[in-house]
Amino acid sequence: MTRIAIISALPGELKPLVREWQHVRSNGVDLWRTGHNNDEWIAACAGMGQSSATRAFAEVEKSGRIDRVISAGWAGALRDDIEVGKAYRATGVVDTRTGERFVADNALEGATWLVTSPGVASAADKQRLATEYQAGLVDMEAAAIARLAMMRGISFQCIKGVSDGFDENLPDFNWFISPRGHLRMGKLLFFVLPRPWCWPALIRMGENSHKASHSLRELLLENLDSPGDQSNPNGDSNFSR
Repeated sequence: MTRIAIISALPGELKPLVREWQHVRSNGVDLWRTGHNNDEWIAACAGMGQSSATRAFAEVEKSGRIDRVISAGWAGALRDDIEVGKAYRATGVVDTRTGERFVADNALEGATWLVTSPGVASAADKQRLATEYQAGLVDMEAAAIARLAMMRGISFQCIKGVSDGFDENLPDFNWFISPRGHLRMGKLLFFVLPRPWCWPALIRMGENSHKASHSLRELLLENLDSPGDQSNPNGDSNFSR
């Protein structure tokens, strides 16, 4: 049996995909499982950020070795040609903290790179990241998953749905993220309710996130149903600086 793991930050990112899968919660990690032919598909969410993604990966590994892992979820656009509400397969991932680059398996020619930032990127951050890394997407988790896959010599892919455009002016979400990577919704609402000028951007983000989750589901199913690379025998072959 091949075990394929999908690691995301928030349950809403995977809701259209996992709504009929078996769900449990273990050590603060949401886990969903289903069987497909001779494969076991496992999805995990533990919150935003690399440390949360690492916890999710570790929880999946407790029940057996992972043969293939996909970093999935929402991402921000770094260019105006990246369509909000649409899912993309990334060529690879750059960790902005270390400069490490991880090439994804079976990446499409001409696909965009994704950068992993230590915080939610503002509109100004997006412009800087796009220029510095020549990338089209930004998230907070994928580099951790790519690094763990490289260390274990397993296949890695990155599939992201775009929740916000490159020039969207949103509140600074970093103020509302807990140390465990969870969004403090009450604190966010307390901040935005008396600031109606924030509402249109947040409404657009909600609508785009919904579309992105459904687009993400379709692209994930397409990739889950394909054989892909089940292993990476050379543990450092998808890594560069």
